[in-house]
Amino acid sequence: MAMNILLFSSIALSLAFLALAFEPSPLQDFCVADPTSSARVNGQACKSPASVVANDFSFSGLHIPGNTSNPNGSRVTPVTAAQLPGLNTLGISMARVDYAPWGINPPHTHPRATEILTVIEGSLQVGFVTSNPDNSLITKTLQKGDVFVFPVGLVHFQRNVGTGNAVAIAALSSQNPGVITIANAVFGSKPDISSDILAKAFQVDKTVVDWLQAKF
Repeated sequence: MAMNILLFSSIALSLAFLALAFEPSPLQDFCVADPTSSARVNGQACKSPASVVANDFSFSGLHIPGNTSNPNGSRVTPVTAAQLPGLNTLGISMARVDYAPWGINPPHTHPRATEILTVIEGSLQVGFVTSNPDNSLITKTLQKGDVFVFPVGLVHFQRNVGTGNAVAIAALSSQNPGVITIANAVFGSKPDISSDILAKAFQVDKTVVDWLQAKF
């Protein structure tokens, strides 16, 4: 029951997050995303209002734990305009994040959104790093019911520091916040960033870079 109350509170907070959206205010009641459209717009084209149905504004599944059997020990279940077409142009989205014991949501950024995270179950160490030249680490351990905000574009992370599974609900100020996982972007780009460049940037031997790139 307590978890349900926190979950509903997080959803209500997500709706309030509309006030912080970066996207321009809608010029119509809604613009349900039409993934079949070939129109090129900044976002997704609108479905005809005559063909809009209730399911365009609904998503089911946030009560289902994500599979954390992966190297990071975490799973993000996003609810963006790609999963919930009715979010298109509304400047808001959300996600459920599941963590195995000591699992991490690795350092990443959302280029188009601020994120506010609510811990539903467990204990999480969270943090973000400020921009150059300070690169200050702002970090804290959160308990069930605690809330933390990650400013738009800054590198941030979470780690489950409890002995059991942890769950969090995130709200983001864009219907398409985007995500750039730092390790994947740097060491797993297609094609590869030259290992000479990365070796110099990270001040390590080229063989270390080659080993890291092979993992991604």
